[in-house]
Amino acid sequence: MCGNNMSLPLLAEAVTVSGSEKETAAMIFLHGLGDSGHGWAETLAAIQLPHVKFICPHAPKIPVTLNMRSTMPAWFDLMGLSPDSPEDEAGIKKAAENIRAIIEHEAKNGIPPHRIILGGFSQGGALSLYTALTCQHQLAGVVALSCWLPLHRSFPSASSGNKNLPILQCHGEMDYMIPVHFGAMTAEKLKSIVNPQMLSFKTYPGLPHSSCPQEMAAVKEFIEKYLPRI
Repeated sequence: MCGNNMSLPLLAEAVTVSGSEKETAAMIFLHGLGDSGHGWAETLAAIQLPHVKFICPHAPKIPVTLNMRSTMPAWFDLMGLSPDSPEDEAGIKKAAENIRAIIEHEAKNGIPPHRIILGGFSQGGALSLYTALTCQHQLAGVVALSCWLPLHRSFPSASSGNKNLPILQCHGEMDYMIPVHFGAMTAEKLKSIVNPQMLSFKTYPGLPHSSCPQEMAAVKEFIEKYLPRI
């Protein structure tokens, strides 16, 4: 199942940026490790369309192995940042289920999954990719910034089979946290999961593990294309 009737603390505490007219679409955006939804809500508000609602949940605080078990906001545990690092499979799957529950909630309240884009930055982008690719619903698209595909060895068999899922993947060419070649490897993997024509992989010279106005302009264009006013 894609979500359930569980309580939704992630949604209750999320930063929501309401549209200026009737909301017929939504973007759920997941922040990176150690961050919160507040900063991304401000960034996204600058590119908002009047009929689109932005939902920016906060990750729960958990001990993170990569940071000496320090407790911080994280969607799942991270053991390392290389493609061969061990992964928190149970945590990734639980986090994806929590995000799917938000999608289900929005659907029950009038915004169907095909009018929802899932997006995120770094660890949040990784979770958005995994969630969208394993969700039984056909979403409007995925925005994956400076990230990778979790549990990549489980694909394409783990995919729900939605081959025509639009994906915008962006990466800074000076990213030393998640190197751009990891992004390129992810893009190649994604081409084996979805129709390659549905994937756009953009890189930005001089950009570190961060975002930039040019990247946000690409995100806005993607939203305009796949969440048109109806």
